[in-house]
Amino acid sequence: MKDEVSIKIKLPAKKRIALIAHDSRKKDMLDWARYNKDLLSKRELYATGTTGTILERELGLAISKFKSGPLGGDQQIGAKISEHKIDIVIFLWDPLQSHPHEPDIHALQRIATVYNIVLACDRSTADFIISSPLMDEPYEKLILDYEKKRMGQIDSLL
Repeated sequence: MKDEVSIKIKLPAKKRIALIAHDSRKKDMLDWARYNKDLLSKRELYATGTTGTILERELGLAISKFKSGPLGGDQQIGAKISEHKIDIVIFLWDPLQSHPHEPDIHALQRIATVYNIVLACDRSTADFIISSPLMDEPYEKLILDYEKKRMGQIDSLL
């Protein structure tokens, strides 16, 4: 197997943030976003449908909305992550409740990890992220080049 190689990706100074909240966590998301409205207003915001609609209506923030999570919104956000068009995901999910689109939730968490995306699943982590000095400056992240890793594994089989 060949050596693992990382790819450098430059994140812009104006971070692109996806906001997602399960139904039982939408009030938490609204409270968190209300508290951080000034900081969020300086970012490029995306959200799944219902969460985005609530935040736009209640806070007046400009948000690009995808479909609702169960209707494919989680997958749409995952696709944007793989295109390097989302830098941070704030995903307030309910770990004690089962969801019909659970495979999509796990796929989103997996793709965020594969692409070394900043991922907060609770308010404390979201608070640390939004208040980080790295939010206002370019940042270079490294992601493992899984394609080269896969090709190295295939080559070793031949």
